[in-house]
Formats: sequence, structure tokens, C-alpha cells
Amino acid sequence: MSTQFEYRSASSHPAADVYAAMVDPEYLRARLAQIGGPGAGLLEHTADADGARYRLRHGLDPEALPAVVRGVLPGDVVIERAESWKREGPGRYTGDVTVTIPGAPGSAAGVMRLNDLPAGSELDIRVDVTVKVPLVGGLIEGSVGNHVTGLLASEAEFTQRWLAQRQG
Repeated sequence: MSTQFEYRSASSHPAADVYAAMVDPEYLRARLAQIGGPGAGLLEHTADADGARYRLRHGLDPEALPAVVRGVLPGDVVIERAESWKREGPGRYTGDVTVTIPGAPGSAAGVMRLNDLPAGSELDIRVDVTVKVPLVGGLIEGSVGNHVTGLLASEAEFTQRWLAQRQG
């Protein structure tokens, strides 16, 4: 079984600007340096006029995780995240995300939508977190989902600052 989480953020910037930032390797490296955790990095990146694909590594300090999560994730926690984006039309982008933790009994997968609004844009993300641990899997899924939601909020704030600095 899995637990589903949804995240939504609004921006005063049009979807094309938000998308351009989110798939820019310079932006991705800066975001990871600030909020990616220990050992974070941009592992792969390709982009063209129709879309983009990239793979990121995040690091988590195990002490920042609840004890039940630390019990199934021994040592340093490394998260690999792959995203692919496709331009669907003017002001419309869709994407897929997969998240794995090497050596851990869990994963996450989801879909992303970035669309223009009358005044700006909106990013919607839906992620299903699956942890295959008897009895406590659901508890761990909830903890991971809360962490993911917090990370997405931090990334949205970073994106807004990034765009404001470049357009200001």
C-alpha cells in the first residue's frame, strides 16, 4: 500500500519563467547547494525545446529523522530523484518524478503540473510514497511524506527568490 501526498504552490511569475528556472542546471545546482543536504548534487541533465530530464541526489542527516525511520535507514541517507518535464503548450507543462533511497525498502513516484493562471502560475505535485515494512510502513510513509512536503515548500520559496533576483 502507499500514501498519497499533494503539494500546490502559486507564483506571481508565468509558467514559462518558472519552468525555465526549474530546469536550468545553474538553478538546480544552487538549489541543491542551499537545501539539498549533505552530498547533494546534479547527477544528470538534458534539456531541449520540448522538455527536460534530470537526476538529483539529496542527502539527509539521519538525526533529523524520526527514530522509526532511522531504524530502517541505517547510516547516511541518500535520496535519488529523477524528474522529466514536457511542454504541453503555451503556459502548460507536465512532469513525472521518481524517488529512490538506495538500500531502503521504499520509493516514491508522482506527477507534476505547471500551468499559467490569470496572474502568475501554479505548480501541482501529487506523490505516492510506498514503504514496504510490515506494521510500521504507513507510519514511515507519513513521515517521509511530511519531509517531502517540507522540501517542496523550501524549493518553491527558493524558486521565487531565484526568479525575483534575476528579474529585479
